[in-house]
Amino acid sequence: MSDKSSSKSDTNQVTHHHDTGYKELFSYPELVQQLIEGFFPPEIAALMDFKTLQIHSGHYITPLFEEKIEDVVWSVNIQYDGQTQSVYLYMLMEFQSSDDKRMALRFMHYVAGFYSQLIKQQKIKPSEPLPPVFPIVLYNGNARWQAPTQMSGMIHPVPGFLQVYQPQLQYYLVDEGAYSEEELDARHSPISGVFYLENAKNHTEIMQAVEKVVANLQNHPDKARLDKVITRWFKRYLQRINAQLKLDTLNSLTEEKGMLAQNIEQWIEQERRESLQQGKLEGKLEAAHLMIKDFGLSVKEVALKLKVPLDELVAYLNKNEPKS
Repeated sequence: MSDKSSSKSDTNQVTHHHDTGYKELFSYPELVQQLIEGFFPPEIAALMDFKTLQIHSGHYITPLFEEKIEDVVWSVNIQYDGQTQSVYLYMLMEFQSSDDKRMALRFMHYVAGFYSQLIKQQKIKPSEPLPPVFPIVLYNGNARWQAPTQMSGMIHPVPGFLQVYQPQLQYYLVDEGAYSEEELDARHSPISGVFYLENAKNHTEIMQAVEKVVANLQNHPDKARLDKVITRWFKRYLQRINAQLKLDTLNSLTEEKGMLAQNIEQWIEQERRESLQQGKLEGKLEAAHLMIKDFGLSVKEVALKLKVPLDELVAYLNKNEPKS
């Protein structure tokens, strides 16, 4: 199986969510609700009236990072102290190989940009207070998230009298890889199946994750719509991990699970053959190296005799010849 880690950037640059299909996933209120109910503290989910979820533009230019971000922003009504209050859920998708130590600072700028946009568009009257924002980071990197989730963790310790004057922001983190198989199974939602897929390490686990997604979709009231959405995400996921599958005609995980299983079997067999062929090539290159070294034959002559690509042989020799 292609190593998932090789498909995720090894740099600290963000691979934006439109490359992974997550923006589409979380453009559906049902999946936002599943995320909150399954992976947030229950006391937070209990406050929210999910029937009031409304999506908003998440397209801003931040002054510090000079970058455009298109993350998902929702508003939802909450019941608190006998009053109804609208809260903005600012969901930032973070898809890189490791955490971003500056995330709290980045989020401060994103939220400031969001507020500036609301004021510029006159969605808030000058006399009105700013609406509350709930910052959320959804992360699927290989390493576990270690960065501080609040600004105070980025600032040098200060005397008590100065603490109140320091910038205050904290974001809620959903680190997909931090959940065990048992924890994901307990959630019984298509989103838990998506996370299980992200954590899959081999072909068998991918198919098991598909089984879980399908099982959780079967009894969902919006089965048909969510099936199409998650199927599209799944096809992008397979492209991202360089899966050798041809699934252009796959439109439904629930209806075409058998076809998918057959394709995965073919994928396994293809990778097995490629591994054998690579092993044979390595053996030929090693033999060629010895022939050149022991018998003084030319590189071109040995390449023709053993039927190995000349460029492969030259690269092998450059790698294995001792430096003078």
